[in-house]
Amino acid sequence: MPGLPPHLQQSATTAVATGRKAAERIREGIALLSERDRAGHATALSAFGFMNEVMALQRRHTAVTRIREERGLSYEAALAEVEAPSNATWRPFQLAFVLLDLPALTQPEHPEREASGDAVVDLLFFPTGGGKTEAYLGLTAYTFAIRRLQGLVGQGLDARNGADGVAVLMRYTLRLLTAQQFRRAAALVCAAEVVRARDEERWGRTPFRIGLWVGGGVSPNWYDEAATQIADAREAGRDQRVNVLQTLTCPWCGTTLAGHRDLVPDDTARRVFLFCPNAEGDQACPFSKTRSTEGLPVLTIDEEIYRYTPALVIATVDKLAQLPWRGFAGALFGRVRAQCPRHGYRHADLDARTHCRDKHQAKGRWEAVSSRNVVRLRPPDLIIQDELHLISGALGTTVGLFEPAVDELSTGKAPGGQLVRPKIVASTATTKRAREQVLGVFGRRLEIFPPPMLDVADTYFSTQVDVTPTTPGRRYLGICAHGVRLKSAEIRLAEILLLAAQTLFDEHGEAADPYMTLVGYFNATRELAGMRRYMDDDVTTRVRRHGRFKDLSNRLQGTRMLEIAELTSRISSADMSAALKQLEIAFDPELDTTARRAGIAADIRERKASAKDSKGRPQRQAHELSDRYAARSRAGALPVDVVLATSMLQVGVDVSRFGLMVVTGQPKNTAEYIQASSRVGRDAARPGLVVTLYNWARPRDLAHFEDFGHYHATFYKQVEALSVTPYTRRSLDRTTAGMLVAAVRNVADEYSHNDEYSHNKDAATVPLDGEVVEGVVERMLARAQRVGQNRGRIYLRERLSASSTSGSAGRARPTGPSATRSPSAGTRCSIRCCYGRGVGARGTGPSRCRCGRRRTRSTCSSPPTCGRRSSTRPTGSSGRRTARPRWRASPTATRSATAR
Repeated sequence: MPGLPPHLQQSATTAVATGRKAAERIREGIALLSERDRAGHATALSAFGFMNEVMALQRRHTAVTRIREERGLSYEAALAEVEAPSNATWRPFQLAFVLLDLPALTQPEHPEREASGDAVVDLLFFPTGGGKTEAYLGLTAYTFAIRRLQGLVGQGLDARNGADGVAVLMRYTLRLLTAQQFRRAAALVCAAEVVRARDEERWGRTPFRIGLWVGGGVSPNWYDEAATQIADAREAGRDQRVNVLQTLTCPWCGTTLAGHRDLVPDDTARRVFLFCPNAEGDQACPFSKTRSTEGLPVLTIDEEIYRYTPALVIATVDKLAQLPWRGFAGALFGRVRAQCPRHGYRHADLDARTHCRDKHQAKGRWEAVSSRNVVRLRPPDLIIQDELHLISGALGTTVGLFEPAVDELSTGKAPGGQLVRPKIVASTATTKRAREQVLGVFGRRLEIFPPPMLDVADTYFSTQVDVTPTTPGRRYLGICAHGVRLKSAEIRLAEILLLAAQTLFDEHGEAADPYMTLVGYFNATRELAGMRRYMDDDVTTRVRRHGRFKDLSNRLQGTRMLEIAELTSRISSADMSAALKQLEIAFDPELDTTARRAGIAADIRERKASAKDSKGRPQRQAHELSDRYAARSRAGALPVDVVLATSMLQVGVDVSRFGLMVVTGQPKNTAEYIQASSRVGRDAARPGLVVTLYNWARPRDLAHFEDFGHYHATFYKQVEALSVTPYTRRSLDRTTAGMLVAAVRNVADEYSHNDEYSHNKDAATVPLDGEVVEGVVERMLARAQRVGQNRGRIYLRERLSASSTSGSAGRARPTGPSATRSPSAGTRCSIRCCYGRGVGARGTGPSRCRCGRRRTRSTCSSPPTCGRRSSTRPTGSSGRRTARPRWRASPTATRSATAR
């Protein structure tokens, strides 16, 4: 490269080569769509058209929902505002990223999807608020279409049906992030379902659905729990605590939903249907009772997700821990054998809960039906990992060990007979050492898009611009009050920001709305809880009276209190959606200026003091603005003055009106700081101000304050490297058993074809010495070799070794939902074992029994194999610790421990 110093030549050459490779992949996607002689051209072009139509509908109807919430317009008026073509466009990097991955999604045998370490993970690396979500939603819509068009793939036992089943698995780490993205993705699925319903011959008769597969604290696990919640809500006349309802507005038309009114449980089908109440007129919602028999294509109950295998499943990564415990979770990866037209796909363990049989008599609106055998479904073709930077540390290590099981469950055979796996795409705005992270978590190579080129400020798809009035960006301000208690500084800072925002709002009206909601970010819930108390007390008192002393406007009038919201783990999942919706409510210049609030308060006082009629009601009519203010209060639609948040805020919260944030204390890492502060100033018309309040008593805070300018000018460079270490002894000790059980229970065709070994009662009878299980183990060892080198392979082999003296690599006694047999005695272990400890340790330690499981207060009736005394002492009937005999180490036991 001419003009570059010699020490930069190699880096420049590598960057240019990476850019050319990305350009070639984009050309390949274009050729697939434009060259008619290309294999798969016709189906790819048709699926590409479907994707664009669906994405256009998704963009417009998402905008409809936002406009109706912000401005209270009718559906017809909001729809008319978004019909312009400018509301359905691609950004160049979004379209390029879609083209980049089209060949791999169209051709299952593509090299990027082969079942080896040469498979590719595409990382979309783009700043926050740039539109990453729309890029991978486009890939989601394309995957929907291409599977339906390709239909049945393969022959005989290798045949897989793409007309149903989970097409895309989208994974997140935080429940707030999952809930927000679920609502955004629900609009996409609604659009896909509208397009499918227009042409069922082409896109199939099975509806496109979306499922939320998360913990029981967010949504119900079973239908009975959901039906009870709905019954209680109907009796109470409100929808509080109905967490089966995860979206408060219709994703299609923006109409407000209510659980007690719009959720319809059906005990016969064990389904909860959600209907939009907008059911009248020419513009009735297509998901209302008058237009649809199923309603919104949304599944939030685990039981329904297993039975109906929605096309898009949004899950938290920790939900993968269900795989070794629930054999019917294999249905999400296409492992089904029978389908009931009334209850969906069947599994013996599910039938016990749903009471599904081979035949059902007619009942109510349901006809008599019989179950039928079906071809296995295609496993997911696309896995999306959003916010990749959060998959690090302990969480990343655990996910990296469950990924081999997910890979095994998702592996299928291409028409050519080779083993293939899903395409994986990820996204993030902050990362370092991403290649090592992706290798540790997914065991694959990494390609970053847009690739970094010669100029860090210009990747062709994005450029760094100077701060100007048209591109204001985000401004950071650091405050360190030496010698002042941090709580006092927090109170004074919150006071002045709230008063200044009110003053600006009085002068400039709507333009100052972004600064009327103060976002407080804290590093710990304990710190946030203390500030919450001060907000209700000291800060409220000060902003009610101190404004006039500072030539500013008072924030509060009369007895009104600050409207405070929280985004923390202390808030239940049922209230989280309502809190997010309330944050979208803007301050109204006609109601929320100081003068108007004073006038409304005076009008209310005069009305109360006026003469009363015979029924004791004031004869004087309230002013129109007073009525509007009262109606807003009754509806719970008051704008939020202060929102207090912890790390939950840093990802996925997209509230465009946020413009003011206070960060109390330097966050633990730079990536968190960038992500959290990027929640404000996301709109060029609403520039953001981030005020970081440092604690002068903390050396780290003081160091950041002293280096404030340079740190913020280069803080993308300051992002810390991520650490993922799945193949270390400690992580293997905790996770190997779950990984192996999850894979073995479902992966072997000769086992799972008849759905035999995925049953809880039969899980312990899997022949662990068989050829198929040994193949699974060998693939896991090969992955450990790629990720952890020789040491990782050795460690994993040790954990997979049998507990018996003659155990060999590849034999394990996994702990599953049913008890496993003791490898030495051939009988079930008689102790109450700890969850997740696994088996096959290197020797049975001082608190392990001969089966390899860890002891608890109940002890084995036989001495430990290692010959050493157990560290757990039994208690006598009186509660005192009793003496325990010391077991002498026999030569055989010593040799056994040494061999392991």
